[in-house]
Amino acid sequence: MSDDEVVDPAEDAEGTVLALVAAKDEAERVGATVRALRDLPGVAEVLVVSDGSSDATAARALEAGAHCLDLPRNLGKGGALNAGLAALMGRVAERLSPEPAALLLADADLAETAGRLGRLLDPVLGGEADLAIADLPAQQGAGGFGVAMGLARRGMARATGRRMAEPLSGQRAVRWEALPALLPFAPGFGVEVAMTMDALRAGLRVIEVEVDLHHNPTGKDLSGILHRARQARAIARELTRRRAWRPTETPADGGSPDREGSRATRQGDGGYPQPPGRS
Repeated sequence: MSDDEVVDPAEDAEGTVLALVAAKDEAERVGATVRALRDLPGVAEVLVVSDGSSDATAARALEAGAHCLDLPRNLGKGGALNAGLAALMGRVAERLSPEPAALLLADADLAETAGRLGRLLDPVLGGEADLAIADLPAQQGAGGFGVAMGLARRGMARATGRRMAEPLSGQRAVRWEALPALLPFAPGFGVEVAMTMDALRAGLRVIEVEVDLHHNPTGKDLSGILHRARQARAIARELTRRRAWRPTETPADGGSPDREGSRATRQGDGGYPQPPGRS
């Protein structure tokens, strides 16, 4: 990350947003994603964490105007987000970045549709929610078997009493002052499920917002199957850690097909830096 001029706190706006993007080999789409995020009203900075990418992800992110944390090895999604958030908090503490009202999390492959994430920011910046999660439409070309989605929905409902339409959505807006209840983010692909459970158990106001977003879907080829298996293992791990699931259980409710954006029927550890308090 490059050096910047010190930010004058007096110039900080109440609606300031810092955007954080974890990316692994997303050179083709990350530039468009960054440009769309930077154009969102209130977004002051975008930080892309290139998670051990083997392509030009970091270069494309920098060209598009983002800061970039280029990790030498892959940490997994949760680890990359933890590293990126620690970097953002350091910048805020050193007054290199403005003190934000909200953190926006976005996947690197949203491309131009990332410009629609203002629908998540509005209720958080407006004081109506602490965590807003995007409920995506079904993604063309995606397909799965319902295991990961069903496991997440049932486990979270058992643990919190709340049935989520999109428990695996990575598109989220979080009130900056609410972050301590969610840190550190869980490792790997368990990050979204763990974040939502932690938020609900902490009594935070969690809402889902329908947003017309599009990204690269995970299909039913070998790569997609392996991805789903890793995701399901990570979800089961976080549910078990939070005593929401026993490893021997099999989800009875597979939910709708485990595809990105399929809408359901509407029914690390300590020592992590804390967000600076707002004056």
